[in-house]
Amino acid sequence: MTETHLKIFVVEDDEWYNRLLVHTLSLNVDYEIRSFDTAAGFLEALHEAPDIVTLDYRLPDMNGLDLLKKIREENSDVQVVLISEQKDIETVVSLLKLGVYDYIVKTNDIRDRLLLTVQNIRNGIGLKREITSLRQEVQKKYSFRNTIMGESQAVRAVYALIEKALETNITVILTGETGTGKELAAKAIHYNSKRKDKPFVPVNVAAIPSELIESELFGHEKGAFTGATFRRTGRFEEADGGTLFLDEIGEMSPALQAKLLRAIQEKEFVRIGSNKAVKTDCRIIVATNRNLLEEVKKGNFREDLYYRLRGLPIELPPLRERGNDILILASYFSERFCAENGIPLRKFSQSAQQKLLGYPFPGNIRELKSVVELAVTLSENKTIETEDIILDTGNPLSEVMDEELTLRQYEIKIIKALLRKHNNDIKTVARKLDIGISTIYRLLKEEKHS
Repeated sequence: MTETHLKIFVVEDDEWYNRLLVHTLSLNVDYEIRSFDTAAGFLEALHEAPDIVTLDYRLPDMNGLDLLKKIREENSDVQVVLISEQKDIETVVSLLKLGVYDYIVKTNDIRDRLLLTVQNIRNGIGLKREITSLRQEVQKKYSFRNTIMGESQAVRAVYALIEKALETNITVILTGETGTGKELAAKAIHYNSKRKDKPFVPVNVAAIPSELIESELFGHEKGAFTGATFRRTGRFEEADGGTLFLDEIGEMSPALQAKLLRAIQEKEFVRIGSNKAVKTDCRIIVATNRNLLEEVKKGNFREDLYYRLRGLPIELPPLRERGNDILILASYFSERFCAENGIPLRKFSQSAQQKLLGYPFPGNIRELKSVVELAVTLSENKTIETEDIILDTGNPLSEVMDEELTLRQYEIKIIKALLRKHNNDIKTVARKLDIGISTIYRLLKEEKHS
């Protein structure tokens, strides 16, 4: 942890003790010390927001208890260390209840005790500042205008709905094709809402085996079933005070849908193996790439749960409907990939931009990111050209042999076909062909220069 600079106010009317405390604390160059001999003088300077106040319990113009109450009224964050000539247990208890960090008696070891107490406070303040800084970074990262990038009318409509979602705790249902950024939108809503300092808990319903999803959501007691060797806290409990994001909600079984409905309506749930209801206060955001109303008509999704979840519907538009947003996102992915890999920034030529704009991107943003990263890797200079952009044009691998080519040309054609099939995932293609990743890069570059 980095060193933490502290502002400390010493409030002590005994001149000798005042000098002792100031001298002791001044031994650390990271401590900024100011001293006062009256409560009135101290209160006039309290607006300067000290981190710590060492407070003599008996001052000529006010006792420590009354002064402490005034401190708390103006600044609830300042840490107060009471210093007294005698140890009165009842006084200590009453002061600790009011939030005093420590109560130190004026004895021969006061220097060591004071320095230890201040160091402990310093550690806590440093940790608190780090947590605050991390939260601010996360909130900045998930500012919805940074998260869902674009200037198209379709995206502006999403911005407007997200702003509405921030005003209340209404349930939000995010719809859209795979790869349109539904989880990012959920995070943007959470980290810009009043619940931003509480947990964001994502659950991908489709990724969890059906026999485990109930335990995942609601938890279980020790011995509830074979293998339950300890009590498990479920995601509903983890998300208390924050947001529970249920992705691919349309994949949930009808039996679990009933339990989910009760948990949402009653704001309580029961762990597997228990009869005791556990209260929870979490906002629900769900996402699906299915048409849930159609699933209701087919009998695959409960109608009552559908209307309970519907809340505020936000549809994430597919990339093909976002026009020049494709170029905005492509530039962003290029800049980020170059920065992460320590290579010079790559920009797209006009022809490369037109190639991107002319492709429908069935895999949406996820596919665009993959295409851009491969294009950056294949580019020879600071400009990404048309031939660097490998798109899935729908040619199946079976068409590879439709021409008379050299062995090397066939190799390159097979690689390009598999790259299209596997969304430009070079690692997957290398594994399937049992060749090195560097070999793929080399062959593609050779083909470009041939």
